[in-house]
Amino acid sequence: MRPIFSAKIVTVILVVAALGGGAYFYISRRAPQKVPVAGPTIVPGPTEVTFLGKSVEGRDITAYTYGEGATHLAFVGGVHGGYEWNSVLIAYQFMDYLATHPDIVPKKLSVTVIPDLNPDGVYKVIGKEGRFTINDAPKGDLSAGRFNAHNVDLNRNFDCNWQPKGIWKGKVVSAGTAAFSEPEARALRDFVAAQKPSAVIFWHSQANAVYASECNGGILPQTLDIMNIYARAAGYPAVKSFDAYEVHGDSEGWLASLGIPALTVELSTHESIEWDRNFAGIEAILKYYSQLK
Repeated sequence: MRPIFSAKIVTVILVVAALGGGAYFYISRRAPQKVPVAGPTIVPGPTEVTFLGKSVEGRDITAYTYGEGATHLAFVGGVHGGYEWNSVLIAYQFMDYLATHPDIVPKKLSVTVIPDLNPDGVYKVIGKEGRFTINDAPKGDLSAGRFNAHNVDLNRNFDCNWQPKGIWKGKVVSAGTAAFSEPEARALRDFVAAQKPSAVIFWHSQANAVYASECNGGILPQTLDIMNIYARAAGYPAVKSFDAYEVHGDSEGWLASLGIPALTVELSTHESIEWDRNFAGIEAILKYYSQLK
């Protein structure tokens, strides 16, 4: 019986296989494939994933950036942790949308989402690590989740008229031992220093309004512009100054002191993310910055 492959054909096959394997090895060495980011996976699609730091209890604080434009916008959730758990969930929803609709980010913009600035506060009431869903919605008194693991109100720990004690709903709360004493506040500070965003929008709940920001120099004109734009599109009242009680050391005021416009978007309850109306606000902000010269 004649052999199926001659010795010459077998030799050619082996040479080709060797060359192919060598070429693959060379290409792999020169152009390594991307590997999954350590830690819990959120959604595919960001242009860049940046580790900003760790919370008091060692949980990651991560930023997800979409697009590569020079004008940089940031959206932040979870400053008040599990007490405002829906401010984290709306950030996740926005990330999901960006992953499946990347064209929403105009070419001249880049958008960073920091979904959870206070993961220890979220863990206090959600009881699980990483991403959660509406099915994990907590019940009962969520107040303890407002603070980080040092029992500090992070939105009193920034460098705008910082004081060691703050007020929240008539109660005295800790603002830390100094401005930026808390690792979560330092994570946002360092992100801003590195990325120099053109504006920062924070999601909170449940005052049902969009608030402007200021420190000691009055409200920045562009802050008023974007406050009105977001509020009008989303159907929230636009409020220039929060006056329910005195606030010191808030992140928005600190950004204003740096000349960076910042908004506080307060959802109307602690139970839902009001996605449709907030998405309208997001779109309006993206359009505004894409048209700036």
